[in-house]
Amino acid sequence: MASSRFIKDTGLTVRMTLTLFLLGALYVGLVVAVIAFVRSPGGAVAVALIAIGMAFWQWWSSDKVAMRAMRAREVTPEEAPELHGMIDRLCALADMPKPRVGVADLAVPNAFATGRSPERSVVCVTTGILQTLDSEELEAVLAHELSHVAHRDVLVMTVASSAGIAAGLLMRFAQFGGMGRSRNNNSSALPAVLVAVVVALVVYAVSFLSLRLLSRYRELSADRAGAYLTLKPAALATALQKISGEAAAIPTRDLRAASAASALCIVPALSGGLSGLMATHPPLERRLSQLARIQAELSRPAG
Repeated sequence: MASSRFIKDTGLTVRMTLTLFLLGALYVGLVVAVIAFVRSPGGAVAVALIAIGMAFWQWWSSDKVAMRAMRAREVTPEEAPELHGMIDRLCALADMPKPRVGVADLAVPNAFATGRSPERSVVCVTTGILQTLDSEELEAVLAHELSHVAHRDVLVMTVASSAGIAAGLLMRFAQFGGMGRSRNNNSSALPAVLVAVVVALVVYAVSFLSLRLLSRYRELSADRAGAYLTLKPAALATALQKISGEAAAIPTRDLRAASAASALCIVPALSGGLSGLMATHPPLERRLSQLARIQAELSRPAG
């Protein structure tokens, strides 16, 4: 976890570490399976290198990709003085570098943060959220997003995704016959490829579910960190309710545009189809319950 004044979250650190360890082990197992069952060291190395390269590119260009997906643009303090002022205050309070600031011209109220490091990050809000929330609610949302930056969530999630990328590549490689090119000369080649594909499917499924589990927890962690930083959990609770409640009135084209970076947003743009193990965000009720407990804790008389 990055050094900042956001509250320490041992649970998040442990979950990030365990997820990286588990997916790293699966990644190694996937490569070993290619070599052992398909007897194609070259194919295993190619899959590993391509997956690492794709994960590195996703991490390196994460801010540009997300901004482009959300049709966002960077804004200066002159263009958005109130927004910059809020982020300036929160960064000073959290003792962290100030990220770049972006605005997406979308009616859907939402916000996200991304970037390969705290020094190369961007926090973006939509015009919809600027029109929907009051200043306290918007500040609470920005604190949530800044906690993602401080905790280096983008780095961890990108590294963790490399096992799933490799598994997907392996399945495509096998599908197009790249590893089964010798099957006409070797009767065991086809079963070997099938074994490798089964291993790839297992790795992909475990990677997918592990990342979703980690993603849901990191959203709860960001809610906690933002609430304790601003000392206004009720403002974040109200903001989450407003953002979630506005979805029904938003044009479908805006929801689809925002869904391109939905996993990064404070509330998923299109949440109707994904729930339970498949969801990238925890249920709204669970988030509100956590914020209510924090509000009760902060309201308790000292001593």
